[in-house]
Amino acid sequence: MELVKPRFDVGLAINDLEAALAFWQGEIGLKLDHVLPIGNGLHQHRHDLLGSVLKINHARDGMPERPLSGYRELLIAREGLTAPRPLRDPEGNRVTLVPPGHGGVTRIGMVLGVRDVAAHRRFYGEALELPQAGGDADAFLLGDSVLRIAADAAAPADAVLEGAGYRYLTAQVASCDGATAAILARGGRPGREAITLGDVARFSFVRDPDGNWIEISQRKSLTGSLAPG
Repeated sequence: MELVKPRFDVGLAINDLEAALAFWQGEIGLKLDHVLPIGNGLHQHRHDLLGSVLKINHARDGMPERPLSGYRELLIAREGLTAPRPLRDPEGNRVTLVPPGHGGVTRIGMVLGVRDVAAHRRFYGEALELPQAGGDADAFLLGDSVLRIAADAAAPADAVLEGAGYRYLTAQVASCDGATAAILARGGRPGREAITLGDVARFSFVRDPDGNWIEISQRKSLTGSLAPG
């Protein structure tokens, strides 16, 4: 993929907006950048996360009760720590503050529970063309963000996008259509076809072997254009 931002963003869906914002802004110390209306009563509260974006999505009518995705734990590098500090947000989502460099995390990372480690190694290494992190066969780099896969018998067989919790990662690319077609040609699983959101972004979704969702985004503020190609 031709990245236009050297790290991934994180999509988190919540039900109690007030409590979530108090935790992520107060306890974790993230700064709100802006709120983006998505449509159908969905608003995305975009927070700066060491150069990534934590996209806290809140629906007017609430999120449906669905099993969690495979995205299990957000890792955030924090200066001054000598050991990891595990936390949970008000809805139980796991976030761990780690010393910079711990597990290869210099900014952020995500732990992904999977049913078949070998299949996910192939997907992230071949279909997404992500390099290994420091030669670790189970850790991949999207820019300077770390995605770590871990065997998990409770991982979903067919993760759904709609529901509370961590639901997707976002890669910012030069061409949504081009990157999506290339991923699918290399064996990726289709998720949703590309659409254009106003004058903001053009995006699609692909899925990994367990059905976890990855957004392929062409954001105009980063690329200068939303033209397919």
